[in-house]
Amino acid sequence: MAAEVEHHQQEMLIVTGMSGAGRSTVGNALEDLGWYVVDNLPPQMLRPLVELVERAGASLPRIAAVVDVRGRDFFSELQDIIQALRTGVNVRVVFLDATDAVLVRRFESVRRPHPLQGNGTLLDGIGAERGRLAELRESSDIVVDTSDLNIHQLATLITETFAEEGRAGLRVTLLSFGFKYGLPADADLVADARFLPNPFWIPELRHLNGEDPEVAEYVLGQPGAREFIDAYATALEPVLAGYQRENKRHATIAIGCTGGKHRSVAIVRELADRLGALPGVAVSVKHRDRGRE
Repeated sequence: MAAEVEHHQQEMLIVTGMSGAGRSTVGNALEDLGWYVVDNLPPQMLRPLVELVERAGASLPRIAAVVDVRGRDFFSELQDIIQALRTGVNVRVVFLDATDAVLVRRFESVRRPHPLQGNGTLLDGIGAERGRLAELRESSDIVVDTSDLNIHQLATLITETFAEEGRAGLRVTLLSFGFKYGLPADADLVADARFLPNPFWIPELRHLNGEDPEVAEYVLGQPGAREFIDAYATALEPVLAGYQRENKRHATIAIGCTGGKHRSVAIVRELADRLGALPGVAVSVKHRDRGRE
């Protein structure tokens, strides 16, 4: 029991990312899960915050700090501070992102300027922020694209990701999507199922999706389908084991087809059974574009 408490004392989550991408929603969701959340914290205060948590002991088992460009000049030091903290603390970084169009719409809906906008436009501020955060986004442990999520869906995603994560070393989200709607920005790995015949061109299958038995049977019965699933699952085993060794607790694996309705859905469901049997891995399934046609 003592070892478990010590581990919790050293756990810190840094929530950052684009302004308007949902940091407040994530902070509230983490707070509801029992995390001690500090909003708009200057990066230089992260180390004193860790020391405070260590002194508090089990009363503050997990802490989350929302850090962003509102810290102005202080924010430029965040990357170096995170690297320094990693030497003695279990630090993870969650980066929230969204498309420019979605961010503009969100700022316009609340009638507030972008923190870096100055005398320019909203897009000027968003562009400046993207440039400043590019390196941080690349090195983050979890990247969440909130473009297609409302506040309730984002809160649910955070709850699913962090509520019971201690039960598995790695939580894997298997995501089906349609290439014609764009690549998922938060995917760690992407595979293409368009090498298989498209059930869309079969009249009796067109209105169904990959979760319907008729479609799944058609897709999985095509030459190469089972071979792909077997080979991909085998290739993913050392990757997921490596993620766990590197303390990466969440990974998104995306499978795409043209519309995200038939082939990718069927393959994701089949792959979920394979990966869910791996030790230390918990799998959840999400179909991003299944209902868009």
